Amino acid sequence: MLAKSLASLFIAFLCSATIFAQVSLPFAGEIQKFRQADSTQMPSQNEILFVGSSSFTKWTDVQNYFPAYPIINRGFGGSTLLDVTMYADDVIFPYHPKQIVIYCGENDLAYVDTVSAQTVANRFITLFDVIRHVWNEVPIDFISIKPSPSREKLMPKMIEANKLIKSFLASKKNTAFIDVFSKMLTQDGKLMPGIYIEDKLHMNAKGYAIWQKEIEPYLVK
Repeated sequence: MLAKSLASLFIAFLCSATIFAQVSLPFAGEIQKFRQADSTQMPSQNEILFVGSSSFTKWTDVQNYFPAYPIINRGFGGSTLLDVTMYADDVIFPYHPKQIVIYCGENDLAYVDTVSAQTVANRFITLFDVIRHVWNEVPIDFISIKPSPSREKLMPKMIEANKLIKSFLASKKNTAFIDVFSKMLTQDGKLMPGIYIEDKLHMNAKGYAIWQKEIEPYLVK
Protein backbone atom coordinates (compact mmCIF):
# COMPACT_ATOMS: atom_id res chain seq x y z
CA MET A 1 0.00 0.00 0.00
CA LEU A 2 2.82 2.35 0.96
CA ALA A 3 4.65 1.51 -2.24
CA LYS A 4 1.57 2.36 -4.29
CA SER A 5 1.18 5.66 -2.45
CA LEU A 6 4.82 6.58 -3.03
CA ALA A 7 4.50 5.63 -6.68
CA SER A 8 1.42 7.80 -7.04
CA LEU A 9 3.21 10.74 -5.42
CA PHE A 10 6.21 10.27 -7.71
CA ILE A 11 3.99 10.18 -10.80
CA ALA A 12 2.20 13.32 -9.61
CA PHE A 13 5.58 15.00 -9.10
CA LEU A 14 6.70 14.08 -12.61
CA CYS A 15 3.47 15.42 -14.08
CA SER A 16 3.85 18.68 -12.17
CA ALA A 17 7.47 19.02 -13.28
CA THR A 18 6.49 18.41 -16.89
CA ILE A 19 3.74 21.02 -16.75
CA PHE A 20 6.12 23.51 -15.12
CA ALA A 21 8.76 22.88 -17.77
CA GLN A 22 6.23 23.62 -20.48
CA VAL A 23 5.45 27.03 -18.98
CA SER A 24 8.08 29.40 -20.30
CA LEU A 25 8.74 32.96 -19.36
CA PRO A 26 7.92 35.62 -21.94
CA PHE A 27 10.72 36.18 -24.46
CA ALA A 28 12.54 33.08 -23.20
CA GLY A 29 13.50 32.16 -26.76
CA GLU A 30 14.93 35.58 -27.56
CA ILE A 31 16.85 35.74 -24.29
CA GLN A 32 18.26 32.26 -24.87
CA LYS A 33 19.53 33.35 -28.29
CA PHE A 34 21.37 36.25 -26.64
CA ARG A 35 22.92 33.86 -24.14
CA GLN A 36 24.00 31.50 -26.90
CA ALA A 37 25.50 34.34 -28.92
CA ASP A 38 27.41 35.53 -25.87
CA SER A 39 28.70 32.04 -25.14
CA THR A 40 30.02 31.83 -28.70
CA GLN A 41 31.55 35.30 -28.70
CA MET A 42 31.09 37.71 -25.85
CA PRO A 43 31.07 41.34 -27.06
CA SER A 44 34.03 43.43 -26.01
CA GLN A 45 33.77 45.73 -23.05
CA ASN A 46 33.23 49.46 -23.55
CA GLU A 47 30.89 49.12 -26.51
CA ILE A 48 27.58 50.97 -26.83
CA LEU A 49 24.56 48.94 -25.76
CA PHE A 50 21.25 49.44 -27.55
CA VAL A 51 18.53 47.79 -25.49
CA GLY A 52 14.75 47.82 -25.72
CA SER A 53 11.91 46.74 -27.95
CA SER A 54 11.29 45.87 -31.59
CA SER A 55 12.45 49.14 -33.14
CA PHE A 56 15.90 47.93 -32.10
CA THR A 57 15.19 44.27 -32.90
CA LYS A 58 14.35 45.16 -36.49
CA TRP A 59 17.37 47.44 -36.79
CA THR A 60 19.46 44.48 -37.81
CA ASP A 61 21.97 46.61 -39.71
CA VAL A 62 22.34 49.20 -36.97
CA GLN A 63 26.12 48.88 -37.06
CA ASN A 64 26.11 50.10 -40.67
CA TYR A 65 24.41 53.31 -39.54
CA PHE A 66 27.09 53.96 -36.93
CA PRO A 67 30.32 52.52 -38.37
CA ALA A 68 32.52 54.54 -36.03
CA TYR A 69 30.80 53.19 -32.92
CA PRO A 70 30.79 49.53 -31.81
CA ILE A 71 27.16 48.62 -31.11
CA ILE A 72 25.68 45.74 -29.12
CA ASN A 73 22.03 45.34 -30.11
CA ARG A 74 19.91 43.70 -27.44
CA GLY A 75 16.44 44.67 -28.58
CA PHE A 76 13.78 42.01 -28.16
CA GLY A 77 10.54 42.55 -30.02
CA GLY A 78 7.38 43.32 -28.11
CA SER A 79 9.13 44.03 -24.84
CA THR A 80 8.00 46.57 -22.30
CA LEU A 81 10.04 48.48 -19.76
CA LEU A 82 9.01 45.86 -17.22
CA ASP A 83 10.50 43.16 -19.44
CA VAL A 84 13.79 44.99 -19.95
CA THR A 85 14.06 45.47 -16.19
CA MET A 86 13.24 41.80 -15.54
CA TYR A 87 15.89 40.63 -17.99
CA ALA A 88 18.53 43.21 -17.08
CA ASP A 89 20.89 40.45 -15.97
CA ASP A 90 20.73 39.04 -19.50
CA VAL A 91 20.48 42.09 -21.75
CA ILE A 92 22.37 44.80 -19.84
CA PHE A 93 24.74 43.71 -17.11
CA PRO A 94 26.81 41.09 -18.94
CA TYR A 95 28.32 43.70 -21.27
CA HIS A 96 30.01 46.47 -19.26
CA PRO A 97 29.09 49.07 -21.91
CA LYS A 98 30.49 52.57 -22.11
CA GLN A 99 26.99 53.86 -22.89
CA ILE A 100 23.43 52.52 -22.74
CA VAL A 101 20.82 53.68 -25.26
CA ILE A 102 17.25 52.66 -24.43
CA TYR A 103 14.22 52.54 -26.67
CA CYS A 104 11.18 51.18 -24.87
CA GLY A 105 7.83 52.23 -23.42
CA GLU A 106 5.70 52.19 -26.54
CA ASN A 107 4.44 48.67 -25.89
CA ASP A 108 3.65 49.52 -22.28
CA LEU A 109 1.04 51.96 -23.56
CA ALA A 110 -0.20 49.75 -26.38
CA TYR A 111 -0.79 46.53 -24.48
CA VAL A 112 -3.01 47.80 -21.66
CA ASP A 113 -5.35 50.76 -22.06
CA THR A 114 -5.16 51.63 -18.37
CA VAL A 115 -1.40 52.19 -18.43
CA SER A 116 -0.84 55.92 -18.09
CA ALA A 117 2.03 58.13 -19.17
CA GLN A 118 3.03 58.42 -15.52
CA THR A 119 3.14 54.63 -15.23
CA VAL A 120 5.50 54.45 -18.20
CA ALA A 121 7.70 57.14 -16.69
CA ASN A 122 7.73 55.31 -13.36
CA ARG A 123 8.71 52.07 -15.08
CA PHE A 124 11.56 53.85 -16.83
CA ILE A 125 12.71 55.36 -13.55
CA THR A 126 12.75 51.88 -12.02
CA LEU A 127 14.92 50.60 -14.87
CA PHE A 128 17.16 53.64 -14.56
CA ASP A 129 17.60 53.04 -10.83
CA VAL A 130 18.38 49.35 -11.40
CA ILE A 131 21.17 50.33 -13.80
CA ARG A 132 22.46 53.11 -11.57
CA HIS A 133 22.64 50.73 -8.62
CA VAL A 134 25.28 48.79 -10.55
CA TRP A 135 26.90 51.52 -12.67
CA ASN A 136 26.79 55.00 -11.22
CA GLU A 137 28.54 56.80 -14.07
CA VAL A 138 27.71 55.04 -17.34
CA PRO A 139 25.84 57.39 -19.70
CA ILE A 140 22.17 56.42 -20.09
CA ASP A 141 20.28 57.85 -23.06
CA PHE A 142 16.57 57.43 -23.72
CA ILE A 143 15.15 57.66 -27.23
CA SER A 144 11.73 59.24 -27.12
CA ILE A 145 8.73 57.03 -27.75
CA LYS A 146 8.07 57.34 -31.46
CA PRO A 147 4.76 58.04 -33.24
CA SER A 148 3.33 55.57 -35.73
CA PRO A 149 0.15 55.32 -37.83
CA SER A 150 -1.03 52.11 -36.17
CA ARG A 151 -0.80 53.69 -32.72
CA GLU A 152 -1.86 57.22 -33.57
CA LYS A 153 -4.54 57.19 -30.86
CA LEU A 154 -1.79 56.79 -28.27
CA MET A 155 0.06 59.94 -29.30
CA PRO A 156 -1.25 62.11 -26.43
CA LYS A 157 0.01 59.55 -23.91
CA MET A 158 3.29 59.22 -25.80
CA ILE A 159 3.82 62.96 -25.72
CA GLU A 160 3.11 63.08 -21.99
CA ALA A 161 5.35 60.08 -21.21
CA ASN A 162 8.17 61.62 -23.23
CA LYS A 163 7.75 64.88 -21.36
CA LEU A 164 7.91 63.15 -17.97
CA ILE A 165 10.96 61.08 -18.86
CA LYS A 166 12.74 64.09 -20.34
CA SER A 167 12.08 66.05 -17.16
CA PHE A 168 13.40 63.22 -15.01
CA LEU A 169 16.60 62.85 -17.02
CA ALA A 170 17.21 66.59 -16.94
CA SER A 171 17.92 66.25 -13.23
CA LYS A 172 20.36 63.35 -13.63
CA LYS A 173 24.00 63.45 -14.64
CA ASN A 174 25.39 61.48 -17.58
CA THR A 175 22.03 61.19 -19.30
CA ALA A 176 20.33 62.43 -22.44
CA PHE A 177 16.84 62.47 -23.87
CA ILE A 178 16.96 61.96 -27.63
CA ASP A 179 13.93 63.38 -29.40
CA VAL A 180 12.89 61.40 -32.46
CA PHE A 181 9.15 61.97 -31.98
CA SER A 182 9.07 65.49 -33.39
CA LYS A 183 11.46 64.55 -36.20
CA MET A 184 8.99 61.93 -37.44
CA LEU A 185 6.26 64.52 -37.97
CA THR A 186 5.68 66.94 -40.82
CA GLN A 187 5.87 70.69 -40.29
CA ASP A 188 2.13 70.79 -39.62
CA GLY A 189 2.38 68.07 -36.98
CA LYS A 190 1.11 65.15 -39.05
CA LEU A 191 2.73 61.73 -39.18
CA MET A 192 5.48 61.76 -41.78
CA PRO A 193 4.59 59.50 -44.73
CA GLY A 194 6.96 57.02 -46.33
CA ILE A 195 9.00 56.07 -43.27
CA TYR A 196 7.08 52.99 -42.12
CA ILE A 197 6.83 49.42 -43.36
CA GLU A 198 3.54 47.74 -44.20
CA ASP A 199 2.48 47.16 -40.58
CA LYS A 200 2.39 50.96 -40.08
CA LEU A 201 4.26 50.47 -36.83
CA HIS A 202 7.88 49.74 -37.58
CA MET A 203 10.23 51.83 -39.67
CA ASN A 204 11.86 51.37 -43.03
CA ALA A 205 15.33 52.62 -43.96
CA LYS A 206 14.07 56.20 -44.28
CA GLY A 207 12.73 56.07 -40.75
CA TYR A 208 15.96 54.68 -39.38
CA ALA A 209 17.89 57.38 -41.24
CA ILE A 210 15.98 59.91 -39.13
CA TRP A 211 16.99 58.03 -36.01
CA GLN A 212 20.61 57.90 -37.13
CA LYS A 213 20.73 61.66 -37.56
CA GLU A 214 19.25 62.29 -34.13
CA ILE A 215 21.12 59.61 -32.19
CA GLU A 216 24.66 59.94 -33.54
CA PRO A 217 25.50 63.29 -31.91
CA TYR A 218 24.88 61.69 -28.50
CA LEU A 219 27.03 58.60 -28.96
CA VAL A 220 30.19 58.33 -26.88
CA LYS A 221 33.45 57.82 -28.76
